[in-house]
Amino acid sequence: MSGTKTTLSPIREQAIAWAATTRDPDFADWDGFTAWLEADPAHARAYDAVQFALEDADAVLAALPQLVPEPEAEPEPAAANDNPPSGWLASRRAWLGGAVAAALVLALTSVLWLAPSGGAIHETAPGETLTIALGDGSRVELAGGSRLAVEGERAARLEAGQALFTIRHDAARPFVLDAGATRLVDAGTVFDVRLAGETLDVAVSEGAVVVAPDAQAIRLDAGMRAVREGGRYRVAPVDPAGVGEWRRGRISFENAGLAEIAAELSRATGLVFTAEPGDTRLSGSIAVDAVRADPRALEALLGVSVRPQGEGWVIAAR
Repeated sequence: MSGTKTTLSPIREQAIAWAATTRDPDFADWDGFTAWLEADPAHARAYDAVQFALEDADAVLAALPQLVPEPEAEPEPAAANDNPPSGWLASRRAWLGGAVAAALVLALTSVLWLAPSGGAIHETAPGETLTIALGDGSRVELAGGSRLAVEGERAARLEAGQALFTIRHDAARPFVLDAGATRLVDAGTVFDVRLAGETLDVAVSEGAVVVAPDAQAIRLDAGMRAVREGGRYRVAPVDPAGVGEWRRGRISFENAGLAEIAAELSRATGLVFTAEPGDTRLSGSIAVDAVRADPRALEALLGVSVRPQGEGWVIAAR
């Protein structure tokens, strides 16, 4: 897409690798493949998209001329112009087919990852981050477990997760972000957006953002934050230096329930956290690396209990 730098995410690269290896008649690691598919719903979506691309690649290859090797004959003298002898292409058709198919898969999966309106979709796995450069000099930093559709130099759609936007000033062409069903308009600023189900959290570090311009029209200047929960917005001050702190390996909570904390920790660390039911709400700041190294560090950080369960961890009130 013109004006947008598209980066293959690790999930897409893994999907292409699995699609290529599972086509091998001698492939035997079905347990490993199944474990990869079940590890994240995004894996299955990525694999299906690559398989569709492979089918298209097969159709293209099938349309290539079916060259048949010539009967064995006396070796032909080398052509004066160094062109390969007749039958050369036919004898190498299998190799060419694999190379062409691989190239087509890369091209076609790029097309398959387009949003309905033509924008490139970027998706990160939990614990992974991605920087997306826009053609006008703006950039988006995508947090773990997030999905963003870039629909041009001045428009994007956050479908889930969290992202920090650093937007170049252009009063004539405001940047428009759709976060779920809510629209945000910005002429040039730095702001962070987190979308988790019906909860929307917008914090501004520089400049100003208008939230829901066609409805509430909430203007957020630098050092302001708006949180929507239960369909209602709450506006509060925020430390501009702390906006987007997840990029520096830290996440903070304010009056958050254990389920919300568990979901955010899962996105940030790549580990699996769940929470016991309850109405406990906590505030605090957590260093992601410390929790990734030892999930029980949460006990001292938040005053909760943490226990292993299966391949993940359960957070409970004390």
